Amino acid sequence: MSILESLSLAIKNILSSKTRTLLTMLGIIIGVAAVIVIVGLGNGLEGYVTDSFSSMGTNTLTVSVMARGSTRTLEVEDMYDIVDENSQYLDLVSPTASMAGSVKIGSDTSSYTSVSGVSEDYFDIKGYDVSKGRGLQYSDVSQRSKVCVVGAYLDQAYFGGNSVGQTLRVGGQSLTIVGVMEQQSDELEEGGTDDCLYLPYSTASRISGRISSYVITVRDENYLSESKDALEDALYDFFESDDFYTVVSMSEMLETMTSMINILVGVLAGIAAISLVVGGIGIMNIMLVSVTERTREIGIRKSLGAKERYIMEQFVIEAACTSALGGVIGILMGYGLSSVATMVVTRLMEETLTVAPSVGAVIMAFGISVGIGVLFGYLPANKAARLNPIDALRYD
Repeated sequence: MSILESLSLAIKNILSSKTRTLLTMLGIIIGVAAVIVIVGLGNGLEGYVTDSFSSMGTNTLTVSVMARGSTRTLEVEDMYDIVDENSQYLDLVSPTASMAGSVKIGSDTSSYTSVSGVSEDYFDIKGYDVSKGRGLQYSDVSQRSKVCVVGAYLDQAYFGGNSVGQTLRVGGQSLTIVGVMEQQSDELEEGGTDDCLYLPYSTASRISGRISSYVITVRDENYLSESKDALEDALYDFFESDDFYTVVSMSEMLETMTSMINILVGVLAGIAAISLVVGGIGIMNIMLVSVTERTREIGIRKSLGAKERYIMEQFVIEAACTSALGGVIGILMGYGLSSVATMVVTRLMEETLTVAPSVGAVIMAFGISVGIGVLFGYLPANKAARLNPIDALRYD
């Protein structure tokens, strides 16, 4: 009997008991679909995290200063000196002063706006563009000018798109809007990415007090580790201790987050793969039942000269077809569930996150499902091949 004949007979036997076949494939279907959705969710999360960190700058180092208890205070000029002394590694620097409180616009109050004091280089560091007016300038910082650049949300929601030249108040201080940032997110919403305001750090420090963090770019991302070491050494020499500062690399944080996501996805995919094993056991059980039901058929075939390997081949192909069919249904279900998951996760997070199954994951899940069918189908096939034809013909 040829492979094609065995395949044709296997399909005929599978279709002869559709309900039993479907129940047999259920574990395979669930396992394949779960693996595809979980891996797709992992890919989506990894892409989302990568985009988020990229927007913050993977070539940046963030220095947080906790000077309480130190005998020395790190002034802005000291940080600029440190960057200049390590100019072979470090490039741009921006002090950052985060400010609490609300923004008053006429009689309205915006309580969720992110307000930060930065330098004239901050927009270049972050890759932000100005769509209207101008950005902050060195003269604004040096003269402590009472000016600011606002996000697209404030521009549209409170000024109807004509905010340049208008005024608002932060911490009781009146500021003139000199520029509007280019829209960052797809939708403008309160508390979102575009609900922000930037003013000179010199002005912000007068309103809110001490500057406690700095954002610094490195000249070459390939030497990020060396750049971080050089900065840490300089800060240690300044404070004579490593208790008063932390240096965080966005690139290292991205690698850590990606690694954590991959581990989580691997564990969840492993748990989902247990369904494939359960499905394999189901296939083995049903094939054993099939061998028992077809004992006389096997006896007749062997008495007519069918060799053991042909009998074994028949049942192995039947098991492989069952698991392959379950794998195909699982793949289709996995893609359908991925689309549903994309809509649900996006709505819950209020951010665009695409659950995108990879081709590699689909091929792997399908290959494992077929492999499990062959593996768990071998025992019943071997039992069928070794049946004594005389005993088989006598079986009722």
